[in-house]
Amino acid sequence: MTTTQARQTVDLKDLPVTTLQGEHTTFGDIVGDRTALVVNVASRCGLSPQYEQLEALQKKYADRGFTVIGFPCRQFLGQELKSERAIEEYCSTTWGVTFPMSARIKVNGSQTDPIYVQLKDFPRQEDGKDGRITWNFEKFVVSRDGHVTRFSPTTKPDEPQVINAIEKTLS
Repeated sequence: MTTTQARQTVDLKDLPVTTLQGEHTTFGDIVGDRTALVVNVASRCGLSPQYEQLEALQKKYADRGFTVIGFPCRQFLGQELKSERAIEEYCSTTWGVTFPMSARIKVNGSQTDPIYVQLKDFPRQEDGKDGRITWNFEKFVVSRDGHVTRFSPTTKPDEPQVINAIEKTLS
């Protein structure tokens, strides 16, 4: 799909999510009527210090109708821990993560999680490319009405372009 053909909105609310604790739910049940910053995360990635910035955004904007939601993935050099319990313990003790997280998923290939099947249609702000997730910590700001803004893994969560995308969606 080219940038000029890129989708305008997405509806993720009914798509299934299994939480780190093993609860089967939906994206809509987790996110509710809030803007979400969707991020594929990995505990042993060199970009994992972004957890601190993600948690800071969670705390700063939660009262304004915002949440981060992390989707652990082992597809990039196996940099995510092997069990949900280990992921939860690492994220909470090392980074103080309080935002919701899913069980491990795949973001590319034939077993791509349905949420990422939808999100990959949107182009990255930095280069205009859509499609394949390139690395851990790729970010998607998903507004209440389903507008998506995508950012590359190396764009930090607290950079002005991400903050602006979040703030545009908040009441």
